[in-house]
Amino acid sequence: MGLRCGIVGLPNVGKSTLFNALSSAKAESANYPFCTIEPNVGIVTVPDERIAVLEDLITPQRTVPAIIEFVDIAGLVRGASKGEGLGNQFLANIREVDAIAHVIRCFEDDNIIHVDGKINPVLDKETIDVELQLKDLETVEKRLVRIGKAARTGDKTAKKEFEAFEKVRLHLEQGKNLRSLVLEEDEKELIDEAFLLTQKPVIYVANVDEKSIHTGNALVEQLKESVKDENAEVVMVCASIESQIAELEDPEEKEMFLEEYQLKESGLNKLIRSAYSILNLITYFTAGVKEVRAWTIERGWKAPKAASVIHTDFERGFIRAEVIKLDDYEKYRTEVALKEAGKLAVEGKEYVVTDGDVMHFRFNV
Repeated sequence: MGLRCGIVGLPNVGKSTLFNALSSAKAESANYPFCTIEPNVGIVTVPDERIAVLEDLITPQRTVPAIIEFVDIAGLVRGASKGEGLGNQFLANIREVDAIAHVIRCFEDDNIIHVDGKINPVLDKETIDVELQLKDLETVEKRLVRIGKAARTGDKTAKKEFEAFEKVRLHLEQGKNLRSLVLEEDEKELIDEAFLLTQKPVIYVANVDEKSIHTGNALVEQLKESVKDENAEVVMVCASIESQIAELEDPEEKEMFLEEYQLKESGLNKLIRSAYSILNLITYFTAGVKEVRAWTIERGWKAPKAASVIHTDFERGFIRAEVIKLDDYEKYRTEVALKEAGKLAVEGKEYVVTDGDVMHFRFNV
């Protein structure tokens, strides 16, 4: 399954700088609003040490890691929900992503102008929240008008849908994102069909200066306090450091650079881990002499559905899955040895795939 993460934020918060660093793309980055007019897409490899383990064991002809697409979406201003600035384009692009990385400026720098003339991460967050909430409210009100007549005539399905969307409308009118709204499972299914913006999982990316990368600062604390009731994550990065890392091609140089800043990992790695966490994703592997490949699925998927990300025929004609745990693979090193040790499990349709499984599917169509 493809994973798309939209990078959003007010103008001049470091959004395009971060995108360029993450994807090594060259979206124009300038000290004025709307320097990124069209959304730029950068495809980034998901870092995973387990791939290297399988490469060492198998020596495949090629290796295909998991990927994540980062979409740098044009800046937003107040009134975007009504078409101001680049609002309509922004809102259309954001509907297409699985998760939102909301970059918020948490640093002071007199040389970089702020669109509102002052640094306030809470207000910056609320500016975008309000525009997305207003757009969602517009969508919900149209839906209520459309299904209202059927609901009033006694149509049970329409009535249930009307009640669910009425609950959503009231939540939005209170200035709250739908991520914080508790719904029944059947209500969620009805709401999901509307692709509402404030329902999408969010990672708040606090862009800090170099001196705050380890400790954070007062601006970061303000942001964390404002999002504590949301189902969201806060990741602290320094876009300027990420830019310097991106310029280094040698992995050893990157490692030395991180050590110099006393960082265990790059901001990119932190952001990707947060994306996987908030979307409840895991990775399984297929491994053979021709290819070692990582596949991204949702946690809790059973074997047939997990197989469908390779090809829909795999799910349709699923017979069984042969499963090896990576720790066992490292210990016994060959499939022959694994079989002899009884460490190659044969699983059926009810098997729930776990993170790091090495799998081979048998199917017949």
